[in-house]
Amino acid sequence: MTATARAPRATMSGKSIADSQFDRAANLIDLEPYMRRILGSPFREVQVEVPVRMDDGHIEVFTGYRIQHNGARGPCKGGIRYHPDADHDEVLGLATIMTWKTALMDIPFGGAKGGVTVDPKRLSKLELERLTRRFTQRISIMLGPYRDVPAPDVNTNAQVMAWILDEYSSRHGYTPAAVTGKPVSLGGSLGREEATGRGVMYVMMEYARDFGLPLQGSRVVIQGFGNVGGHLARLVAAEAGAKVIAVSDVDGGVVNEKGLDVPALLAHTAGRGRVSEWKGGTAITNEQLWTLPCDWLVPAALGGVITKEHNARTLACKVVVEGANEPTTPTADLILEERGIPVIPDFLANAGGVTVSYYEWAQNLQQYRWTHEQVNRELKATITKGYVAVRDLAKQRDSRVRDRITTGRGGGEASGQLGGRVRRRTEETAVENGGGHASESSTDARPPLTAS
Repeated sequence: MTATARAPRATMSGKSIADSQFDRAANLIDLEPYMRRILGSPFREVQVEVPVRMDDGHIEVFTGYRIQHNGARGPCKGGIRYHPDADHDEVLGLATIMTWKTALMDIPFGGAKGGVTVDPKRLSKLELERLTRRFTQRISIMLGPYRDVPAPDVNTNAQVMAWILDEYSSRHGYTPAAVTGKPVSLGGSLGREEATGRGVMYVMMEYARDFGLPLQGSRVVIQGFGNVGGHLARLVAAEAGAKVIAVSDVDGGVVNEKGLDVPALLAHTAGRGRVSEWKGGTAITNEQLWTLPCDWLVPAALGGVITKEHNARTLACKVVVEGANEPTTPTADLILEERGIPVIPDFLANAGGVTVSYYEWAQNLQQYRWTHEQVNRELKATITKGYVAVRDLAKQRDSRVRDRITTGRGGGEASGQLGGRVRRRTEETAVENGGGHASESSTDARPPLTAS
């Protein structure tokens, strides 16, 4: 079977998805109009042209973005992605989500995001380095350990962060806290690379405990087998005892009803093999992946992949866990709510990455390295606290949900009732946290736009 079909992306922009979610949450808590205007608009946006000399000598010009949504709680924080679809609206939507994510985790950061419109697979390593260094030069006036701290995102990694650190430090002196997700040898944190996937697993464990859907032995399907999906598959199988029955990458997927040999699959993809070419299962298309019966479905790649038009009515899972940012459109969200399929939203489920980025930033400032065990212990405590805040707010806002949780009855009825409410309650918690702090800090309190 040829496994080349790709899931269509949503027609809604990242900004439209974030705005829709924010409006629903703001209406639920009667957020004041002036706060809606503050939190509904970015603090600062920069678009830059990035000329790069290619290996054959010609000059290619790429467009890059860095958007700081809100810095009331601390330095802006957010990843940098390299992708052909990266544009202003996508980056703005992601920057907005970072504000809610850091507020929900109660870490001292605001929200930002960056991106360059480029297909990095078409660049050599030297071209990628030149692009990264020139983009860093263009936005360096916005960056700094107390102003704006980048991190990896789609198609960027520790090596890209090392180039950013080196370029920034060449102008400002060695400043390891200016970027996170670095190689450990350059001040990176142990556990940072796996942190997003590990955080997803911790949230799944808490939800499983509360709603009677055991994780051990359960069937897990993961869309996306990059940093998040790959680490999640490894961890949820090895540490939680779940059975990962299917995964996919951009070109297709593989399924094995008995459970995939995740370490062997990771070794295959590390050698640049495609997921669908692995011999330890049956090749499937990305279209087929969405219809596989499972307990947990984890979209862990790009946004806008679960839509009304594409697959919201045909998903065959019990819970959707958003490992990616904005994978579910608002209309698809409503359909899943009607179908009784809970959605654990992105800025709760995938907050492990930014949380351990905070630990890395703190270690750099203190010049003291934590052990891997300490990082994981603190991550579990922080993300569990965020999950509990969501759960408790659900109890306060809906007595039926409170009854099911208090009496310990879980499974289908409780999960169905929680349904789409999980996302709304999380948004309320984040808006209340972020809004409360923002109302105490004027926008003028942010650092001036000057070099550190």
